[in-house]
Amino acid sequence: MDPISERLRARHPQRIDLSLGRMKALCAALGDPQHRLPPVIHVAGTNGKGSTVALLRAIAEAAGLKVHVYTSPHLVRFNERIRLAGELITDEALNAILDRIESISGEATVFESTTAAAFVAMSETPADLAIIEVGLGGVLDATNVIERPLLSLITPVDLDHAEFLGTSLRGIAVEKAGILKPGARGFIARQAREAMEAIEIAAHAVDAPLTVMGVDFDAWGERGGLAWQDQERFLDLPAPALPGAHQIDNAGLAVAAALELDLPEAAIAEGLKTVRWPARMQRLTAGPYAEAAKAADAELWLDGGHNPHAARALAATLASRQASAPRPTALIVGMLGNKDAGGFFEALKASDATVFTVGFEGAAADPDALAAVARGHGLAATVSGTVERALEHALRLGAGRVVICGSLYLAGEVLGAAPETWPT
Repeated sequence: MDPISERLRARHPQRIDLSLGRMKALCAALGDPQHRLPPVIHVAGTNGKGSTVALLRAIAEAAGLKVHVYTSPHLVRFNERIRLAGELITDEALNAILDRIESISGEATVFESTTAAAFVAMSETPADLAIIEVGLGGVLDATNVIERPLLSLITPVDLDHAEFLGTSLRGIAVEKAGILKPGARGFIARQAREAMEAIEIAAHAVDAPLTVMGVDFDAWGERGGLAWQDQERFLDLPAPALPGAHQIDNAGLAVAAALELDLPEAAIAEGLKTVRWPARMQRLTAGPYAEAAKAADAELWLDGGHNPHAARALAATLASRQASAPRPTALIVGMLGNKDAGGFFEALKASDATVFTVGFEGAAADPDALAAVARGHGLAATVSGTVERALEHALRLGAGRVVICGSLYLAGEVLGAAPETWPT
């Protein structure tokens, strides 16, 4: 565990307690830094939030803007969550701000404390734009003390975090739509009907105008690139550098927001080509795991998707790669114990992949139980325990394409194995 994470774990409650009362009080004691940020783009949704943030950041930076970014969770180092004008916050700066926060209140949770720290750091560092990702839900998320965003974005809404948000798609959409604010335009990704209906009702209630993918604009893959169109223009753009057909929609949403910001088409194209976002169908080419795969002439991929919606995206990406370059495929899977493993494996059952289940530090699902769930959904599954053993076993059996997947926490352990793979 990195030093900042150790500090936060030791001094702040680890619980998830969705409430804005403590956060508002903490921000008030700090002088309400959330009101002194550069123009804010607030991003909620179930899947694709991080990718959309990365795409929009890459586009804005290609246009010459200085951009703050707040995302979660981190993969290897806590500092990854806070990016100030393009650079990760330093340990020294973050510790100094946490000292100020801890002198005010010991009641705030880890996420509330770090969100407040991000707002303080961003308010004291000049930039042109701040992109803020919701942590969980929307209505009561700590980031939702932002009262006047420039834009609000909602990526695809699906089932996840049922213990906090429930099992109703409509109800989850209501939570996500809580970031919509009066007068601030909301850009909405393609949604299931009941989710879209809930978002529209929430937008009407606060007088937030909406621009909706599939209605007001659209994006699709064409001739190896990205086609984007609204009622006034058609753009022929490069495909996003992030692999997977689902990234076309994420890129389409980011392009719509970028055009609302009047960013030039050349910057949009450059951002799409240069975007990087670790652990989202990331090809691993460095570190000990990549070296082992390379020695066996196998591809090694890393994906942090952890719910059925993300698994469907992974399945589609694998199917596309198999169609163009067939290889025996293995999945090394570790998941948190509270995730829908059945839905995850159901989405991947047509992949014909061999599954190797592993654990990781924290509240991981038992690898034996995870393997049993995979077998119950028609997948051959072997309990391996660790990524090292799983990869060795998969390569020994002739896997030519290996995907480590199921959790961002697992992805973080894999990337943390060697400094050259740490996110920067």
